[in-house]
Order: sequence, then C-alpha cells, then structure tokens
Amino acid sequence: MSDIKNLEELASQIRRDIVRMVHSASSGHPGGSLGCADYFAALYGEIMSFNASNFDMDAKGEDVFFLSNGHISPVWYSTLARHGYFPISELSTFRQIDTRLQGHPTTAEHLPGIRMASGSLGQGLSVAIGAALAKRMNADSQIVYSLHGDGELQEGQCWEAAMSAPHQKIDNLIATVDFNNRQIDGDVTDVLSLGDLKAKWLAFGWQVLETDGNKMSELVSTLNKARSLCGNGKPVVILMKTEMGAGVDFMIGSHKWHGVAPNDEQLAQALEQLEETVGDF
Repeated sequence: MSDIKNLEELASQIRRDIVRMVHSASSGHPGGSLGCADYFAALYGEIMSFNASNFDMDAKGEDVFFLSNGHISPVWYSTLARHGYFPISELSTFRQIDTRLQGHPTTAEHLPGIRMASGSLGQGLSVAIGAALAKRMNADSQIVYSLHGDGELQEGQCWEAAMSAPHQKIDNLIATVDFNNRQIDGDVTDVLSLGDLKAKWLAFGWQVLETDGNKMSELVSTLNKARSLCGNGKPVVILMKTEMGAGVDFMIGSHKWHGVAPNDEQLAQALEQLEETVGDF
C-alpha cells in the first residue's frame, strides 16, 4: 500500500475504530491514539516488513515495533487487526473482562503483534535497544522501531537508554517521539518542560529528524529517510509533532481527552467527521 491516499483512508478507519472502542468500554485514551493514527497507518501500511500470519516473539527476518507509551493501545490494536494479526471483530472486546485487548498491551494474553508489556512508562527504549542488539548478534538486518510520548521523556530511564544506544553504536533502531506537548495533567511545557529536545538528542549522539505526524506524505518521506540513515553507527530518533485528538475537532489540542471516553452524542459527532473506508468492526 504505497499510495498516500490509501494510507490516509486507513488512518481514518483506525480513528473510527479508536473512538468506537473507547466509547464501548467507557474507558481508554482517545487523544494520543487519534494523534498517532497517521504514524501507525504509515508504519504498518508502508514502512515495516512483517509477517502477521506467522507471528512469533523472535521476529527473525522481520522489522519489530515496540509501543512504549502503552496507554494509546487502541490505535495499535486497530492497526494490528487491520493488518491481519487477529480478527477485526475482536476490537469489540477492548477493555472487557477476559479480553486479550487490555487497556495497556500485555504479553500475558499472547495477543499476536505484542512483544512487550507497556503499562509502565519509560521502559520502551531500553527494550528496543535490547532487541536491536539481538538482531545485530543474530546477523539480522531488519529494523527495530519504537514510539514514545513526549511526557514520557520526563522518566529518567529514557535518558539512560538514550546514552546507551550511541555508546553501543546501535544503528538498526528508529525511535519516534510523539511530540504533541500534552500529558494527563496539562501541557508538557507546564508540567515539566523538556527544553530543546532536538539539541538534547543530538548531544546524546543520535541522528535527529523532525516531521509533521499528521501529514501523511511528509511522515512517509521522513520514515523512509530514517531507514536510509540506518547502518552508519548511530541510532535515529524522529521528533514527530502531532495534535492530540487529531481528526476530531472537539478533541484536538486539549489534554482533557488524554484519558476520557466520548459519550453517545460525542461519538456520533466524531464519526461524522471520520470517513468509513474499509468497514467498521
């Protein structure tokens, strides 16, 4: 699926899945999920190489993705289902009793596509580095991807990992930061400012790219450029500016939709703004 329009249509359907899943469960995190829908559509629809029909934890000969900010699980679950990892109909079980689609991804449920539990923030980059080292030791040339929240970077473990990757000369890793400046308590700049984030990553020895995470053509181009930078002794990080709640006008730009489910009326309003492209679950 290389056509940008097709990817945009996929992102719209993923957004429909997100609001319907969170509404049905009366619980979940729609804001960040909506903001990252374009990234997931691009990553799985165009960039990554994977085998959904034969999932295993080792992922030999496949690209690997780790979601560090696990609270945006709805966008990942939708993406995995839409790419054949498990039945699309299973999305209706999100956050229900005995479901495999927990509020935060977990490996205990053995859901295909999930290789790391990510309820606690700050751990994903460390895991991604470990996976990248394992691929290097196994002479596996595929790429490891990870996604992180900007508020998550307030966790100290992130920066320990950020030091480690260049030291280990890990060059098969592309980390992306969802740079929407929102977290549960307000704007990131108000809660605990990250300062000059680009300068920080550069100082830690990373190759840094910047992109608009809600413009599909720019996003795909940036992800392809990131791949081209792999293999030269340094890890890559993408600072991806997004809007929390992107695609739904009354959710855009407010931290208030970080973890609040839409009611019946709000769901209807959201679905009116989001095109159904390949069929709802």
